[in-house]
Amino acid sequence: MDINSIFGSPLTQLTNVAGLVTIFLNAIFVIAGLILLFYFILGGIGMINSAGKNDPRAAEQAKQTVTSALIGFVVVIAAYWIVKLTGTLLGIQNLI
Repeated sequence: MDINSIFGSPLTQLTNVAGLVTIFLNAIFVIAGLILLFYFILGGIGMINSAGKNDPRAAEQAKQTVTSALIGFVVVIAAYWIVKLTGTLLGIQNLI
């Protein structure tokens, strides 16, 4: 009995290029989400730390971090829907 047959590795079920692209894109979107979460937390901690100090540069840097994370989130969501739309237009089933 093979361990891949027990757990069902997605790499063993690849039959075409669309399957490989799907696995790659899903991994990229998960990594992008984790990076987004990290930057939200980093910006929030920066805002909390700068609240008690008289350093406007630190507060502005924290705001810039959160703003950049939000812009990145919008870009990732837009990329997701562009890929989804492209897959639909090309007739590729279950691209993402």
